[in-house]
Amino acid sequence: MGKKKVLIIDDEVDFCLLMQFYLSKKNCEVSISHTLHDGLGLVHDKIPDIVILDNNLPDGLGWPAAKNILEAAPGVHLFLISANKPTYKSDIDKLTDDDSEDGHHLQVVEKPISISQIDKFLQ
Repeated sequence: MGKKKVLIIDDEVDFCLLMQFYLSKKNCEVSISHTLHDGLGLVHDKIPDIVILDNNLPDGLGWPAAKNILEAAPGVHLFLISANKPTYKSDIDKLTDDDSEDGHHLQVVEKPISISQIDKFLQ
């Protein structure tokens, strides 16, 4: 099996660099975007296996774009991350309660993220 493709969409540069360093050591191909617009473009271009999506981005809220990501990259494992407890619970519920089978590929993770959580991303 080849390298897992991981896309990180987060505006915190240090977080992205640390994640990229760690995931690269775990034999992952890592792409980074600091804006929602560029990140969505990378989803379509790279078709990642894993997307780590922050909610608060400079050009919009990331979590409402989750459905677009799930549709653009079937089978993707999408991790919605935020330093704040989700305030968009209804948006998350819509993603997991709809008729699609992609709901089980969605997980909410609060920052700070631990090494064990990162390792779970790769499973």
